[in-house]
Amino acid sequence: MPILLYRVDERLIHGQVVLGWGSRLRPTRYLVVDDAVAASDWEQELYRLALPDGVEALFLPVAAARGHLPEWQASDAPSVLLTRSVEAMHALALGGSLRGEAVNLGGVHHGPGRERVLPYLHLSPEESGWVEAMAGEGVEVTAQDLPSSARIPLADLLE
Repeated sequence: MPILLYRVDERLIHGQVVLGWGSRLRPTRYLVVDDAVAASDWEQELYRLALPDGVEALFLPVAAARGHLPEWQASDAPSVLLTRSVEAMHALALGGSLRGEAVNLGGVHHGPGRERVLPYLHLSPEESGWVEAMAGEGVEVTAQDLPSSARIPLADLLE
């Protein structure tokens, strides 16, 4: 199976992802694309503690992950791909790498320069531009915090 979920979530691997999405999608692998975490063994170990037995996690910087996308998309291992930032997901989508895929904006919290879009989604003008650019690359962008919540389409997010 290919990548089951592409998700932007600042908390990366945590209860909402593992229990909410994981129990529904049943991935055997989490692909964490984040430059800082890819360089930190102790953070990687901390994130692995949140995973159920038998589920693995791979941690790669954005540049390396771009090269692995075709392999992951063709893999038999059902996977969830996570980025901490909209910028990182946008970098993965450049050049049509995610064309035809759906990206879930699931947890981008309040911060400097960000405005509230939804209770769990705050975007800066630059981040909104990256979201629009992903859509321009053929990516379906929606927001949804949990699988039981309604999916909010991009047109409703950027009104």
